[in-house]
Amino acid sequence: MKELKAYFENIKGIGVMATSDIEGKVDAALYSRPHFMEDDTVAFIMRDRLTHHNLQSNPHAAFLFVEEGPGYIGKRLYLTKVREEENSELIHTLNRREYSTPPGETRFLVFFKIDKVLPLIGGE
Repeated sequence: MKELKAYFENIKGIGVMATSDIEGKVDAALYSRPHFMEDDTVAFIMRDRLTHHNLQSNPHAAFLFVEEGPGYIGKRLYLTKVREEENSELIHTLNRREYSTPPGETRFLVFFKIDKVLPLIGGE
């Protein structure tokens, strides 16, 4: 887990979170790099949008990360949601950019266990 944490702390790129609802309707959305927690989970800050909604009925997700630069280099994380926090103080400490939550908007910190890690291209 330490190697993966170091990878995401040092490599720039773009991330996409893919989820589906209970009926299998798929959604994909841009997401920043995961936050690595002390309990070996990863967390993502989410607003109350389709990705978060899908995770309420289907806890499985995939996070695809493409490194900046030429070629197709990156990682695929296969995830299972284990818990979430709503508007917690931890969200403010983890936030990587200046962001003020509009009045009435809820933000969630969603925690996942990593089920599998694969390179961007290729199998196991």
